[in-house]
Amino acid sequence: MNLPEPKINEKPSLYEALKTRKSVRSFNGKALDVQTLSNVLWAAYGANRADGRRTIPTARNQKDLSVYVADGNGVFLYDGEKNTLDKVLNKNILEMFASQPFMKDVPTVLIYTGSQEEHHYSIMHAGSAYQNVELYAATNGLGCVVRALFDKEAVAKELGLPASEQVIVSQAIGYEK
Repeated sequence: MNLPEPKINEKPSLYEALKTRKSVRSFNGKALDVQTLSNVLWAAYGANRADGRRTIPTARNQKDLSVYVADGNGVFLYDGEKNTLDKVLNKNILEMFASQPFMKDVPTVLIYTGSQEEHHYSIMHAGSAYQNVELYAATNGLGCVVRALFDKEAVAKELGLPASEQVIVSQAIGYEK
């Protein structure tokens, strides 16, 4: 699915984003519209230069991070260079992240995966990506929280990840209650 071009000309200040950034654990269940999702994904790991480099710093320009979107319609893999979502699973797996009560109202979960191989930096890249999303959310009426309390191996199996990849962390995102 092609996403709309991210709206990147908005001018909230970095200082405002840092001042208002917080973890949110109360969501109203409303789904993200496609424009908002496009903006969020671009902030996380979109291409911001003609040569395909990303919105996050990467060690040695390694593109060893993947960002999946899980919602009620299934699971999609984000392609940051094409700004598209490719459906990888026609199944709602949100319940796999519901180890805490507030998760029952989360409409979207971002799943960050990456290489387990030596000299790859996907864990560091995931941190940069989810921080970008946190800062975007802080200035655009969204709430989010980074989470590691879920069965990463079960999610990796559900996604069909190869043994060389791992689920690093997830990020619940939606509209705050």
